[in-house]
Amino acid sequence: MASRKIINDPVYGFITIDDELIFKIIAHPWYQRLRRIHQMAMAVLVYPGAVHTRLLHSLGAYHLMRNALHELRNKGVEISREEDQAAKIAILLHDIGHGPFSHALENVLIEGMHHETISLLLMKDLNKQFNGQLQMALDIFTNVYPKKFLYQLISGQLDVDRMDYLTRDSFFSGVSEGVIGYDRILKMLTVHNGELMVEEKGIYSIEKFLVSRRLMYWQVYLHKTVLCAEQMLKRIIKRAKYIKAPAQLPLNQFINDAVDTVTLEQFCKLDDYDVVSAIKAWCTHDDKVLSFLSNGIISRNLLKVKYFAEPVNKKIVEEKTSEAIVKMNLSAEDAAWLVFTGEASGSTYDFEDEQINILFKDGSVKDISEVDDALINQNLSGKIKKYYICYLR
Repeated sequence: MASRKIINDPVYGFITIDDELIFKIIAHPWYQRLRRIHQMAMAVLVYPGAVHTRLLHSLGAYHLMRNALHELRNKGVEISREEDQAAKIAILLHDIGHGPFSHALENVLIEGMHHETISLLLMKDLNKQFNGQLQMALDIFTNVYPKKFLYQLISGQLDVDRMDYLTRDSFFSGVSEGVIGYDRILKMLTVHNGELMVEEKGIYSIEKFLVSRRLMYWQVYLHKTVLCAEQMLKRIIKRAKYIKAPAQLPLNQFINDAVDTVTLEQFCKLDDYDVVSAIKAWCTHDDKVLSFLSNGIISRNLLKVKYFAEPVNKKIVEEKTSEAIVKMNLSAEDAAWLVFTGEASGSTYDFEDEQINILFKDGSVKDISEVDDALINQNLSGKIKKYYICYLR
């Protein structure tokens, strides 16, 4: 008989684990590492309550997947017991490849390697450890399983991953603009011609979901102070690599050793605490740039940042660079580590990504962007791009 566990979640209440294999996966050290990876990285410097972890998020996504599968089965969608288990395993492990501080250090610690790629490598290894019991989950995760709607629940513009992180990030940050009607959206899901769709009466819930996502990106994820802090964090790691600053294991393997020799086991020993510990040590490093950036993160004494509607004028960059050279007695090359520009962009709806299809009562199907609704069309139009400069205060 399968064991049954409940987890008390501050967002959804009780989350039920009633599958022995899933319980063993959750208990695995590689999964438990997610307790030590913050979901929102440096957003905690702006929203102090945003201290939740990747483990909480993955459990929340698992809970929503569980509910979604239950609703679809009630509508007559054929989902076998094996498929149900596999879909829940796939969403549970979808973020297992995240490194320290999640997206903030992606492609920095291991250049050219996205967390999805590492997640897949870890899932394949776990599949071996569990004697092939994760194969169907792998097939769903990689979108080779025949029932496409199972993959769409994991990765798409209306997947349970996004539903949870919007709900959870809104809850912990206290930003109410991110609240979505996830429970109603789940009730409105259906499958038509093998693909995941939303019933016509769910249009306004989807509209709220898309608008909330847009607001969360600009108010939280791309908040100028959050963006600045994350850029400083990236530059700390890049500078440490550049000057080969010493660090304790396991971080030292990613700073001073050949990264391509790092094993999955070694990767899974690395977490936020290793990075924070190194940054605290680098606060007293002889290198002015590294110590300045490190102290800035530890003491929350961040660079000044400004957003612009157009690319930042070169004269402004030159002026701020000259100020940094004089103020900190730096070379022009080193000053460029502390004065830099970039761009941030976001859209409410990505037309090139997985579409959100609406199933009407007459059997017709329309993409959400084609629905005759002025508010939706207004909010879906175009991608917003902002340019920024970070410089010494």
